[in-house]
Amino acid sequence: MRILLVEDDRRVAAALSSALTRRGYEVEHAATVAAALSAAPCDLVLLDLTLPDGDGTDLCRELRRRSSQLGIIAVTARGEERDRVLGLRLGADDYVVKPFSMVELQARIEAVLRRASHTVPERHLIETGPVRIDVGGRTVSVAGRAVTLTRKEFDILLSLARQPGVAVPRDRILLDVWGTVWADRHTVEVHVGSLRGKLGDPTLVETVRGVGYRLRGA
Repeated sequence: MRILLVEDDRRVAAALSSALTRRGYEVEHAATVAAALSAAPCDLVLLDLTLPDGDGTDLCRELRRRSSQLGIIAVTARGEERDRVLGLRLGADDYVVKPFSMVELQARIEAVLRRASHTVPERHLIETGPVRIDVGGRTVSVAGRAVTLTRKEFDILLSLARQPGVAVPRDRILLDVWGTVWADRHTVEVHVGSLRGKLGDPTLVETVRGVGYRLRGA
């Protein structure tokens, strides 16, 4: 697996690169936004949000625009809730606040890569009400209008669409989308909020208090 490490602190970058290489990853280091945008294709990006030639959130948005399948983990000292929410809304799959342990980072990398490599049937269509999901093509339309979703938003919608009209617990969504029930539940709320906005009808995804969420049936 190939990792692009976007980090302007060269001591931190050297330590992380060495630790990741010992764990079997091929690592390329980029210290700037420009270098990251011109880097070779990779499987996952570890992205510092504070960079000398631009904001890492803008870079995150651009990387996600280029690929919905690329794994992106924000690795940053910005630990406030608004920063985490912004990073996730811009397309990051996960958010790790410095300082962190390599054990934690390794687990998060494995989870993101595992979800990215998850295979689905070549053609599988799900239709419920105005929502049409092409699972194999990972495309969504609402009343014939194409909707562009991040990988996490798509996977949440798919988790709900497998049981339209049925309340899906938050833990079930965490397990389906993040591969764990230990992730921050606020993460689900952030992604669901973004998903509702993109679907164009907030009532399509209903909140079931004390349980989770439900995709409105036909």
